[in-house]
Amino acid sequence: MGDVGKDMVLMAVIGAAHGIRGEVRVKPYGDDPLSFTDYGPLVTEDGSRTFEVLNARVQKTVVITRFKGIDDRNQAEALNGLNLYIPRDRLPEPEEDEFYYSDLEGLAVISTAGEDLGKVVAVQDFGAGDLLEVRPKRGRTFYIPFTKAFVPEIDLEAGVVKADLPDDYFSDERSESADRS
Repeated sequence: MGDVGKDMVLMAVIGAAHGIRGEVRVKPYGDDPLSFTDYGPLVTEDGSRTFEVLNARVQKTVVITRFKGIDDRNQAEALNGLNLYIPRDRLPEPEEDEFYYSDLEGLAVISTAGEDLGKVVAVQDFGAGDLLEVRPKRGRTFYIPFTKAFVPEIDLEAGVVKADLPDDYFSDERSESADRS
């Protein structure tokens, strides 16, 4: 299968073993927790292993999953931390104004005034909505809310994300003057 790149999409990550019969906790990516089971076998990042889902059930924030050939707790524990991918061409094309995270990673981020802000290195969600993590040429990465207001335009063909940031977006003064009572 070769190396994972734009042709592979991260669907889920395997977590801890669950019980003694080879089941594992899986953290899915995407809106539908069971969607990682819909597109055929999953593969590891290097393509060396393939996983076929025998059954999966949602339990709170994880999906308890049984993979073919994983029959006991020791085998299950050995999978902890593995990322699972599928080939991009198995997924439907996204709707207008929808994007796969993997399509956004690596895009240049430019302000509406034309200033180079950096590159998208990841899409994160810490619980309050999606954030684009941007790495500037110098300094630490920063986050931009992935909303129409902050990201009015995405041109996948040109490889560019346009960001509309308030003038004081990078100023630290507001955190110092914030009333913390």
